[in-house]
Amino acid sequence: MRIVVLGGGTVGTSIADLLCRHRHSVTVVENDVEHARRINNELDVRVIQGSASESSVLFQADVLGADLCLAVTGYDEANIVGGSMAKAMGARRTVARVYAPVFRDLSTFDYQQHFGIDRLLSMEHLSAMELARGVRNPGSVVVENFARGQLEVLELVVGEKTTVLDTPLRSLELPRGVRIGSIYREGKMWIPGAHDIITLGDRVTLIGRHEDLDDVRDIFQKSAGPKQGIVIAGGGETGYHLARTLEGQRFDVMLMEANPDRCQFLANHLKHSTVVQADATRRAILEEERVGTADVFVTCTGDDENNIMAGVEAREIGTKTIMAIVQRPDYANVVGKLGIDRVVSPRDVIAKQVLGFLNTGSVVSRTLLPGGAISAMEVEVNEEVPATKKTLANLDLPEQCLIAAVVRSEYVSVPGADDQLKAGDTVIALVESSATDATLQLFE
Repeated sequence: MRIVVLGGGTVGTSIADLLCRHRHSVTVVENDVEHARRINNELDVRVIQGSASESSVLFQADVLGADLCLAVTGYDEANIVGGSMAKAMGARRTVARVYAPVFRDLSTFDYQQHFGIDRLLSMEHLSAMELARGVRNPGSVVVENFARGQLEVLELVVGEKTTVLDTPLRSLELPRGVRIGSIYREGKMWIPGAHDIITLGDRVTLIGRHEDLDDVRDIFQKSAGPKQGIVIAGGGETGYHLARTLEGQRFDVMLMEANPDRCQFLANHLKHSTVVQADATRRAILEEERVGTADVFVTCTGDDENNIMAGVEAREIGTKTIMAIVQRPDYANVVGKLGIDRVVSPRDVIAKQVLGFLNTGSVVSRTLLPGGAISAMEVEVNEEVPATKKTLANLDLPEQCLIAAVVRSEYVSVPGADDQLKAGDTVIALVESSATDATLQLFE
């Protein structure tokens, strides 16, 4: 594929290097002369020196025929403008990296749709989602990244007898906006069909809107059991998104942040988390806040050394599981020896997202879920494709495919059997590998 990377900083360089190793043709646009010269010497890429938001530079980078344009400079506005211009000039797909939450907040303005960008990605939000999956379960089905944050995922372990046991799924009276995304049983995860039943001990993933999921929680799990104690060190964007994702579920979340102004923001925006103004890098503070009794300690202060040291201290005072954000790749072989159980690298997380965009046809992105049997796919619905001809109930969808959500204009919904797809929609589908080809035929 022909790929244009706007921005040759740490993120842009690592992505360009990854794409080169996958044998793609890569052009990097970098404004700084010295950075451009360094990239040209170190990587097998074409380098254009200039601003990512100037049409003449984009034209010189041959963005008109690019399969994918990635805007990953250090400036949100430059990424949005550059990505939008690249799309208007002919790039098939465009992805822009943003830091400020306002650009992804649909309640104020839909920047993604207005500027015609296929995806706005936040490294901090993606890192938080990766940490959340590690806290909830490494095999979690994650749709938050696809459905623009308007859907939630609820995982429940059916640990006692309820009315859902030994009943075919088609007979369960679930709300219209709730779908069973997957069932995990005895080491295997699959997308259930209408004839599947739920047995004692199954781990069930429900997908839907928050208010709908609250209505069905009780029929799957009479008592949620004791909450897990989660301590998050660092109230930056990553810590904030992580707390917001976990709070109100089966977790008791405490967030530690040293900056008093940031603490005020966190306290105002987190409804069910405890915000403590404290320096989480000091052992005395960790002992005072009884971090040793927590089930999980997650450190994401923004500094690798502080994250590692805080994690080591929490391990020594008794915390069961330690997770940390670590940026530098050369620390990868060190942290495991220091007792840190799980490390998330923001660059690796965004690189995995980028690889998911290397698709052809109507597939916008494809992410292989842990276990390797199920993919989460984002598919465009074009004019006159078979998927638009019938209601979902009458489509020849494989049993191993679940249409989890439909994005139409600014609205994300969980479709019902009587709904019908329209040209311009974007479908979020969970598909088992064996059913991928049959599913995509409906969208070609």
